[in-house]
Amino acid sequence: MTVKNLEPTALWSHFADLNSVPRPSKKEERVIQFMMDFGNSLGLETVKDAIGNVVIKKKASQGMEDRKTVILQSHLDMVHQKNSDTVFDFDSQGIEMIVDGDWVRANGTTLGADNGIGVAAIMAILSSTDIQHPAIEAMFTIDEETGMTGAMELDPSNFDGEILLNLDTEDDDELSIGCAGGIDSNTSLEYEQVDLWQDAAIFELKVSGLVGGHSGMDIDKGRGNANKLMNRMLEKLMTIKGFQLISIDGGSLRNAIPRESVAQFAINHDFEGMLDVEFSTMSLTLKTEFESIEKELKFTLNPVVSSASKAVSPSDLLKIVRSIYSVHNGVYRMSPDIEGLVETSSSLARVIVKDGEFTTQSLQRSSVESTKQDVANSVRASFESVGCQVVQNGDYPGWQPNKDSEILNLMHELYVEKFNEEPQVKACHAGLECGILLQHLPKVDMISFGPNIRAPHSPDEKVQISSVQKFWGYLLEALVRIPKKSA
Repeated sequence: MTVKNLEPTALWSHFADLNSVPRPSKKEERVIQFMMDFGNSLGLETVKDAIGNVVIKKKASQGMEDRKTVILQSHLDMVHQKNSDTVFDFDSQGIEMIVDGDWVRANGTTLGADNGIGVAAIMAILSSTDIQHPAIEAMFTIDEETGMTGAMELDPSNFDGEILLNLDTEDDDELSIGCAGGIDSNTSLEYEQVDLWQDAAIFELKVSGLVGGHSGMDIDKGRGNANKLMNRMLEKLMTIKGFQLISIDGGSLRNAIPRESVAQFAINHDFEGMLDVEFSTMSLTLKTEFESIEKELKFTLNPVVSSASKAVSPSDLLKIVRSIYSVHNGVYRMSPDIEGLVETSSSLARVIVKDGEFTTQSLQRSSVESTKQDVANSVRASFESVGCQVVQNGDYPGWQPNKDSEILNLMHELYVEKFNEEPQVKACHAGLECGILLQHLPKVDMISFGPNIRAPHSPDEKVQISSVQKFWGYLLEALVRIPKKSA
């Protein structure tokens, strides 16, 4: 069965069409044009604002003209990640989707259900001729995954809506009413390079097979961080006489828990036997620590032929390893007010040592502005203490929960009525766009919900078919029940 044959067919068909368009963050030109063409083909008012967000407006269905205008919002970009052994060109190929029982996944890459299912649902409503709905203002934002640029630079003059439904939550029993803000910490250090020993053997060390995942939603699950694990391996191997580090390339995206890291180093031939012993001991130690969570964790060590002629100086190598060791990674503080909610965290997303420069990328998140700054200061201090330059940017606010929200009460009552159970009303530790959008649209009542999506931001990403059907029916019924405009 193909994705386009799944129910609801309109939603899945639009998702398949969307997934045929490459749409990485900061390279959304093609998907922006795709959405402009879509809106214009329907004869609907379609505009693109200065930053590239697309807005498509549709008048209310007959009999729904007196209802409040609803903003339906999702983001156009997706995380592009693939397994190391997957041959795929994200710039030219559409996502290869596979129906696997009750799930849709991709063939060795991210699927783009985050947030493509939300986009497709909105497209299905816009293109329908028989769905009852109030006036719709569809907001398709860009660059959510790498900076929320679209939300940051939104032109609010395009909107008159009083209610916003954000379709970017990943558990179908949750109603999200708050989220974390975030800030990026980018560091750099120029290190001294020294000559490689002429008689040294060069090896490649690889950490792979980690689960990875979303650095906000999954940060409390105890998963391994490839950058941290690689650092522990290298710190151990540094005890061997005659060790020289050549390079490190760890992690991929700023908002994903790193799954892989690769390092090259040189070692004196006389100590290769000791290398084997230390590598075996340390890899077993780390596998044992993570055996209940990281069942596919793998450490590989192989000799390689390299053209490298330079290595990191011993003093700078010590700085690199110590800074990575000292920087906080994981949960920083749990919320004292909302049970089970991570309040503050940091994730070391990227580590590169190459050609005389040591760079890192990390993302700090918090639903409390003061603790967001506190953990960001902690990260800054770890790197500045060894002489790194630190640039912190991309700061965006959290979304403060409003438990008296009219749309929350409506969605809560509807959920209980339809599914005979209580929904989970939550704030999440991801960086939803609602916090930023609320700054532009301060009088708009907002809520976020969506279908079950697992392992977003990783090649294991998948979306549940039955959950999409549940989400779709719930969304359509919510539109019918939107309250009347204020007198």
